[in-house]
Amino acid sequence: MSAPRTTPWPLVALFTAGYLAPYLLPTTVGRLDSGLPLTPTEAGAVGSALLLASAAAGFLLASRVDRVGPRVLARTGLLLAALGYGGAALTSHVPAVVAGALVGGFGSGTVTAVAATGIAAQKDPHRVTTLGLLAVSALAGAVYLTVPHLGPGHAQPLAAIALTALAVWPLTARLTSRTARTVAVTSGPRLPHLRSGLLLAAAMPCWSAAQNSLWGVSGRIGLTQAHLSEATVGAVFAVALGFGLLGVVGAGALGPRLGQALPIGLGTVLIAGCIALSASAGDLTTFASGEIAWNLLYPVVLSYVIGLAAALDPRGRWAVLVGSASSLGTAVGPMTGSLLAARAGFPAMGAVLAVGLLAVAVPLTAVALRRRTTTVAAGPALTDADGATVRLDVAA
Repeated sequence: MSAPRTTPWPLVALFTAGYLAPYLLPTTVGRLDSGLPLTPTEAGAVGSALLLASAAAGFLLASRVDRVGPRVLARTGLLLAALGYGGAALTSHVPAVVAGALVGGFGSGTVTAVAATGIAAQKDPHRVTTLGLLAVSALAGAVYLTVPHLGPGHAQPLAAIALTALAVWPLTARLTSRTARTVAVTSGPRLPHLRSGLLLAAAMPCWSAAQNSLWGVSGRIGLTQAHLSEATVGAVFAVALGFGLLGVVGAGALGPRLGQALPIGLGTVLIAGCIALSASAGDLTTFASGEIAWNLLYPVVLSYVIGLAAALDPRGRWAVLVGSASSLGTAVGPMTGSLLAARAGFPAMGAVLAVGLLAVAVPLTAVALRRRTTTVAAGPALTDADGATVRLDVAA
């Protein structure tokens, strides 16, 4: 009889605090544009800089969490997030806002690195990741509903991230001093499935950049092209994130029943259509349809991609590398979307992103199909160095 599963709530809370900044990107970038003397492109650049700082922290700390200690790094990251975002919220001096966003972004990335390392050491990392996605989606939805009623300015979304970091701080006392699997992940034998892993890692920045190019300018699409009020746009985002919760739950319920190639390949094609629809929106119905459908599909496909990366190496090294590569795409997304929109308009931006996603769907599906063939030939399970049975044909 298996032991009952316990939920590592500190890791779920850290995941939520680390991912809240990317989830609030549309309102953050939109309010930097409207509340400060910044052009839309400059505001998008600040958003990209924030996410680049977060990605840099992930690359720098991915193999050092166990060495430094999860508790120390988590508290350092939360402190940087609180000070950085909080400081940026309290000033209207543009250089100070940019500096605060960079510091806060590095803090978010540090917190995310601790959460990811701890989650990878769990017996059921997909379950913990799902809980984290549910938590951050629900919190971001609440912020989108609340912020429009708190007055204009750039401070509110930044303050929300800072306050979340402070709220999570007490839970760090429950973190262990070391994560047992970190050494196994970072010092094991040569990476297996090198060709498939490299192809997946090369495709993910493009896939992630397309998603966040839309997400980074979605607020401006709703406000300037669909001519909606900020309250209406916030309500659409809240509803869309609610459907994202359904997507996360659905992906967990489906598990391996559909394999990996179909959800990843067809899902990416459908997302491309959602991006084109949302970017061409000129009214509430079109805008809400595109945003809601995209938010429903995005976490589903993402969960299967994460599962595919995990299946390539039972020690989790490809999952770490693919996640870091995805962070780069996330970071350049807002700037890419802002530049494309400024030069060609939102509909053309959507068309370019959609075509790019269709192209990226090919290698992603190829890796999934190749992995399925290898899994069937090799058998459904193996035993890792710790004696744990690892399923290779599951979604996470």
